[in-house]
Amino acid sequence: MNTVDPVGFLEDTVPIESHENVEEMRDYLLKAVPNARKHGSGCVVAERGEGDETVVLNTHMDTVAPHVPYERDEGVVRGRGACDAKGPLAAMVSAFTRFDATDERAVRLVISPDEETLSRGLHDYLLDDASGEFAVVGEPTELDLCTAAKGRFEATVGFRGESAHAASGGGRNAVSCAAEAVCRLENIEPSYDELLGESRLTVTRVEGGDAANRVPENATLTLDRRPVPAETADDFVTLVEETLDGVGCEYDVNLADRPTPFLEAFRTDEDDRNVQRLRDTVEAVVGETRLRPFGAATEASYLAQHMPVVVFGPGAIDDGAPVAHSEREYVRTDEVRDAAEALTRFLNS
Repeated sequence: MNTVDPVGFLEDTVPIESHENVEEMRDYLLKAVPNARKHGSGCVVAERGEGDETVVLNTHMDTVAPHVPYERDEGVVRGRGACDAKGPLAAMVSAFTRFDATDERAVRLVISPDEETLSRGLHDYLLDDASGEFAVVGEPTELDLCTAAKGRFEATVGFRGESAHAASGGGRNAVSCAAEAVCRLENIEPSYDELLGESRLTVTRVEGGDAANRVPENATLTLDRRPVPAETADDFVTLVEETLDGVGCEYDVNLADRPTPFLEAFRTDEDDRNVQRLRDTVEAVVGETRLRPFGAATEASYLAQHMPVVVFGPGAIDDGAPVAHSEREYVRTDEVRDAAEALTRFLNS
């Protein structure tokens, strides 16, 4: 089997625009990755080996907008997707092609089409096949092993008051109810996880009223929740409802409408044998590495419902200033090669 050079793969794929449509990127993967096929979910899937233990390598082919042109400097690839997540993808594809397939272990590469939006692809794929003993999710972690991450929920709270002329002193002001609600929500006691720290709830949008001289009868708050295990989306709704009991207006709490489940927080046992085995191979390549949380919600949340998961890859979300999703997005080529080597050793150990 022909092996894939990770940096050459990266140089080919970063110029491909994949923020609005992933068809060109998917076509490239179907040609470049041995055994690749398009799954009905839109994921690109490839498998090697026939062992009883399956390792899943997952990352994504889509990027955020806008496209940032490809640039190549000595030791650095710049452009949209360089670190999020075509750098991790390059390392995984290279390791996949260098896997010495035996009857002891199988490797499944699953490349998602819409991680940056609704994650419909991976969600639907897992409805078809959620088998596996361990998963590595490719994201920019600076070659650290991330065994946990907070999730993300979004909800709205709609308040219903009673309209009246502002001069009358009557009515029931929905905006005033929303203001009291903000104070209550900001004082919710956070949940705590010893690795992830405190949960976070932020009111991100306030809307209400439609005339300067009328008591507003409607108001809406939008809430962003970053939960820690084991809070579910339903738990979050219940928490908000209980916090706002007696606020002075009728209200409804509704999770944001989306076709896939929200990304819940996850935490993998650091003593899991595959976590330790991967840590050993990474440290054999680059020296000491950290076990830490990842700084954003990822599709690892879906995989964690079925198997232990670690987030790992070259590049950084930030280096003191934003890197991923920014105009200065980049990845160092030595990190890409090191990630590919570490994953290869892990698969073959």
